[in-house]
Amino acid sequence: MAKEKIDALVEGGKASAAPPLGPALGPLKVNIGEVVAEINKKTSAFKGMKVPVTVIVDTETKKFDIEIGTPPMSQLIKKELNLKSASGIPNKDKVANMSIEQAIKVAKMKQDSLLVNNLKSAVKTVVGSANAGGILVEGKIAVEINPEIDAGKYDKEIEAGTTEHSEEKTAILKEQLETVRKKFAGELEKIATAKKAKAEKDAQKVAKAEKAVEAPAATK
Repeated sequence: MAKEKIDALVEGGKASAAPPLGPALGPLKVNIGEVVAEINKKTSAFKGMKVPVTVIVDTETKKFDIEIGTPPMSQLIKKELNLKSASGIPNKDKVANMSIEQAIKVAKMKQDSLLVNNLKSAVKTVVGSANAGGILVEGKIAVEINPEIDAGKYDKEIEAGTTEHSEEKTAILKEQLETVRKKFAGELEKIATAKKAKAEKDAQKVAKAEKAVEAPAATK
């Protein structure tokens, strides 16, 4: 059976029969409306993001399959949390606190491309990625929350596929983050002071070396 592949970049949940999809699919005599609807269904979680898609069409039967590409998980997490960058010192400098619902949302976006058997495992993968970027989940680091996930503490949210949390929880997440930040504030201050001292020392070395080079030239 002959198959044709069409690659395109579409906005999540907003694909249409307009270019680039329509003109590329037209000659294959496939039902463009069905293709677009399926793409929008599979990319609905990526609203506001550009998503790579591949449409594979059987030229004889006109049946089709759609493969959805996704951005790296770290980018999805940062977008979900409105973060510009992850932490440079992830074990001490915590930059955000993610709810289990937000972790589920990212997990659902990436589940098809992960080597996992279920959503719970995908959520744990998200937790690991968040942890590497200095991001807490439910106020906890990965080694604290993953056992809770395994024990079923968040089964209700995971089984329901819940992706939104309440305003009250937003306030709680903020408080949890501030508590952890205060815990490491002293250590981070020491790190910043040491970094500044090293930068000043390096600058002095450079200045001294430049003077050493300039001195012989001035005597000529």
